[in-house]
Amino acid sequence: MLKNLIIVLIFTSLLTAQTNFNKYFNDKSLRLDYIETGNNISESFSFVELVEEPYWGGSKNNLVDNLGYGYYKVVVKDFSTNKVIYSRGFSTLFDEWQTTNEAKTVNKAYNGAVVFPYPKDSVKVEIHKRDSKNVFVKRFEYVVDPNSYFVKKDRELVFEKKRIHYSGDYADKLDIVLLPEGYTKDELSNFEQQCNDFAKYLFRYEPFKSNEDKFNIWAVMAPSIDSGVDIPGDNVWKKTILNSSFFTFDSERYLMTDDFRRVCDVASNAPYDQIYILANTSKYGGGAIYNFYSCTAANNEKTEKIFIHELGHGLAGLADEYYTSSVSYVDYYPPGVEPWEENITTLVNFESKWKDLLPEGTKVPTEVTVENEGKIGVYEGGGYVAKGVYRPTINSVMKTLSAPGFNEVSIRAIEKVIKYYTE
Repeated sequence: MLKNLIIVLIFTSLLTAQTNFNKYFNDKSLRLDYIETGNNISESFSFVELVEEPYWGGSKNNLVDNLGYGYYKVVVKDFSTNKVIYSRGFSTLFDEWQTTNEAKTVNKAYNGAVVFPYPKDSVKVEIHKRDSKNVFVKRFEYVVDPNSYFVKKDRELVFEKKRIHYSGDYADKLDIVLLPEGYTKDELSNFEQQCNDFAKYLFRYEPFKSNEDKFNIWAVMAPSIDSGVDIPGDNVWKKTILNSSFFTFDSERYLMTDDFRRVCDVASNAPYDQIYILANTSKYGGGAIYNFYSCTAANNEKTEKIFIHELGHGLAGLADEYYTSSVSYVDYYPPGVEPWEENITTLVNFESKWKDLLPEGTKVPTEVTVENEGKIGVYEGGGYVAKGVYRPTINSVMKTLSAPGFNEVSIRAIEKVIKYYTE
């Protein structure tokens, strides 16, 4: 009995030390901006600056990432003890670009940023990236003095924020900030209405519907000079707040921005865990990168499903389950390596995925038949390739927008993320 009590006390002590936000951090954020440069086989990181942001929107309890998602991971260590006091997985546009044919012929630079609670004392900030075997390797290190007079505090892009859906203190909720792209000052009232519409879209789908009270949704009222977004293939160019564009990686429907620091500047007007850009266009398109940002065309007839699909990428790192598409990626999921995404597998380590959800007697791989529609299985095709990568169901919203919603595997992954931010 005494032994069990001692074990409980030790565990409680470790847990308290691991989650003591007030010991290490102030209630605001520090952003480290960097530039990542390279090609398809190499990259380097260069420090740019430190920026103070007014809110810390993340959890104050779960400071060290236990999800294991993302191609990158930021690790913050207390400088005096080398203790890990914060970490978070993420992915980037640069990492996606490395898998394109263009990356084989040219070096390119993308700006990036990592945001973490504002430390009280000096910390060591590391950026780790997965190698070809999906093992994290340290690629960058920088010692941060939070009291340095070089920490930038003069915020230029200050805008009004509005509550779209409010469930309580942002420290205990999963906060999504919606950013307007290509809305003029006169169109911001339309943007606000669309934000309310998007909140309704979100809570129509599981697991968001069952967890509505765990979300806050904010809108930042940031106008653009022009209405719409860039469409280079049609020679359309607009002056917008976030510099978004179709034809990212020369894929017509891929609507993104490579100006991530500007995205962070605008997002910092509200507390946030997730950034979502609503683009004022009816042209079909969007995109999302895990713990980076999501983007969708706000006026398309398929907008609701695009919004939900892209949030699956941005919030939970879900992979695309389709395999017939004109995407620009090359060898995105190499054979012999288990992807980190929860909803696809190469069967290298299927035990870590949804094997526990398979009905007894399920054949692996599972045949695509009418009888198997809606059933959990191991169906070949996913991650942009027809062979060697497998998905959990014949259809889901991560495969086709005609599907009613997420499959059970993706729902479980999203629920893990929701719990991470709110429990």
